[in-house]
Amino acid sequence: MTTRPAELPRAPSGQPSRWRVLSWQIVGLALILSVWWLVTDVLKLYPPYVFPSPSAVWKEIEYGLFGTGPQDGKLLSAIGGSLRRVLTGYAIAVVLGGIVGLLMGAWLPLRATLGAYLTGIQSVPSIAFVPFAILFLGLNERAVLFVVILEGFIPVALAVSGAILNVPPALRVAGRTLGARGLGLTLRVLLPASVPNILTGLRTAWSFSWRALVGGELLIAGVASLGEQLEVGRNTANVGLVLGTIIIIGIIGGLFDTVLRAIEGRVRRDYGLEVQS
Repeated sequence: MTTRPAELPRAPSGQPSRWRVLSWQIVGLALILSVWWLVTDVLKLYPPYVFPSPSAVWKEIEYGLFGTGPQDGKLLSAIGGSLRRVLTGYAIAVVLGGIVGLLMGAWLPLRATLGAYLTGIQSVPSIAFVPFAILFLGLNERAVLFVVILEGFIPVALAVSGAILNVPPALRVAGRTLGARGLGLTLRVLLPASVPNILTGLRTAWSFSWRALVGGELLIAGVASLGEQLEVGRNTANVGLVLGTIIIIGIIGGLFDTVLRAIEGRVRRDYGLEVQS
C-alpha cells in the first residue's frame, strides 16, 4: 500500500493580482469622472469658465493633440518638447549621480561632507532654484535643464551611496576573501548587490525631475512645453486647457513611473527579494 505524499501548504498571497488592482483603478477612475460630471453637467455648481465639464476638458485635449486649426495641435509639440528636456536632464542626472554616489559610498570624508549638503539641498523645493538658474544661465532652456538635472542628481547620488552602505557585511567579507579590494570590490561586489535599492532611487529621481521640469517651464516663455501650455491657459482664462494639461502631465509621469516600477519589481524578483504573486 502506497501513501500519497502530503501536499505542502501554499503560502498565502500577500498582494492582490495585477488584474484585480487594474480593475480597482478603473472603478476608481469611473467614480471620479462620475462625480465630476455630476458636479458640472447635472448640478451645475460652478460656471463652465470656472470648472469645466469632463467633455469640455476632453475637447481641449483633442484640439491640442489632433486639431488642425492655427491655434490647435500645440499640445502635441509641447509634450515632445517637455519629454526631450526631461529625458536629457534625467539621463545626465543618472550618470552624474551614479558617479558621485559611488565615490561617496567608497570614501567616508566625501560622504560626511557632500552627502550632508545634498541631503539639506534636497529639502529645498525645486521652484526655489528656478530664479537662480535664470539669473545664472539666462531665460532659456539651459535654466530648465539645470533644475531638472539638479533635482534628479541628488536622489540618485544619495540612493547609490546608501545602497552600497547597506550591502550585507557577509558579501563584503566574501568579496575580500576572493581577492577584491578597493574599486574592484565596489564595482564587482557592492554595486551589483545594490542594484534593487538603486532602482528605487532612480524612480524617485524621475518624479523629482518631472516636477522640476514643469515648474521651470512655467517661467520660461517662448518654448514649446507643457509648462507654457499651463501659462497660456492661465493668461487666457482657459480652465479647460489648464486641467487638460494637468491631466496629461499626470498621465506621462504615471506611465514612466509604472515602467520604472515594473523594471524594479522584475529585478527584485530576480534577486529573490519578492515572490511572484
